Order: sequence, then C-alpha cells, then structure tokens
Amino acid sequence: MSRRVWIFDLDDTLHNASAQIFPTMNQSMTRYIMDFLALEELAAHQLRQYYWQLYGATLKGLMRHHGVNPHHFLAETHAFLTDDMVQATKQLRQLLQKLPGRKCVFTNAPRSYALRVLEVLGILDCFTLVFSVESSGFHAKPSVRGFRKLLRQLHCRATDCTLFEDSLPALMTARRLGMRTVWISRRLHKPNFVQYRLPHVLALTHSALKKGASCIPAGGECG
Repeated sequence: MSRRVWIFDLDDTLHNASAQIFPTMNQSMTRYIMDFLALEELAAHQLRQYYWQLYGATLKGLMRHHGVNPHHFLAETHAFLTDDMVQATKQLRQLLQKLPGRKCVFTNAPRSYALRVLEVLGILDCFTLVFSVESSGFHAKPSVRGFRKLLRQLHCRATDCTLFEDSLPALMTARRLGMRTVWISRRLHKPNFVQYRLPHVLALTHSALKKGASCIPAGGECG
C-alpha cells in the first residue's frame, strides 16, 4: 500500500471558485465587516484585503484585532452558496480514483461549505479526510500551526505528502516542512519553493498518470 498522501486545496484548485463564488464571498465578508465594525463599504473592503494579505485569511485578522466569533463569521459569510455556483467536471473523480495512497482536502473554508462543494463535485467519498479551518483551530493556511495539526491528524510525515495549491504562501510553508509542492496556476514563472506547476489539476492526467508513475515525475515542470 502506498504511503503517499495527496493533499488538495479546495477553492481554485479542485474547482474554479474565482468565476462566481469568490466575488460573492468577498462581498459577503465586506458586508459582515461593515455591520460588525460600523464601517463604510470602502473602509471595510480595504480592511478585508489588508487582513487577507497580512495573514492569508480575513478571519484571522478579525479574530486577532476585533474579537470576532469565528463560527458566526463563517456561517454568515458562506451562507450564499448554491449548487449551481460550483462547476463540476467528470474527469476529476476519475483522476482522484487513480491516485495511489490517501487523499485529503486542506481548506481555509468552513467544514459545512467544503462538504457541500465536494458533494456537488461528486468527489466527497474520494477523500479520507476533509481538514477545514475549524480543524486547524482557526490557524488558516499559510500558518505552520495548521499544517502541523493536519500532519498529526494524518499520522504521516511531511515528506510523504504532496500539496496541490493555488496559494504561493501556503506552498512556501509546505515546502519548508518537506512536502512536495504543486502550484495550480497558469502563470509561467515558478518560484524556487514550488517544485511543479500545473495549469489545472486535471493536467495530472497528461503527466504522472499517463506515465504510470505513483508520483509527479521528478526533474521537470508539469504543464
């Protein structure tokens, strides 16, 4: 049995969240900040972006500096999701089923949102673990504490893991811990801490899987 653990980010890695979900989510978070802190829309928008850039997650800044209840924030800002906002592809399930070893989702999203998206995508049963922001103790990526909590729950070493992720700060943390790093991006320049780049996760069908490999081929860039 393979010791390999494949760790997948959710939004903009396993599905396209930028098309409909992220714009709506950003509006929802801005509205929450407006109501909670009594700010005008522009000020709330700027504060949301500032915390996202500083901490990798708006929630972390709101918790640290304003005492926001994380459960309430997540419930209120993710209530907008409808099934038709999730863009599913049949090939994704086939790809995941062919990967040897355990598969895990590691997301900064709340658990209820993650489970619903995975159900709509038709791939929930492909994963042995869905590790949400609640699972990390609200130490969202790229925090090393969240990664270490994930490794403890998986009972594995970082060197056994390959992370597929669209966020460069999260990939940097993963690489420092010893994980293999796969950047899901159409950008051509690949930072040194990123080992492989794929334009989308389905590109794996044209690299590792077609070559019959149990991991992404070493010595070159995919995609």
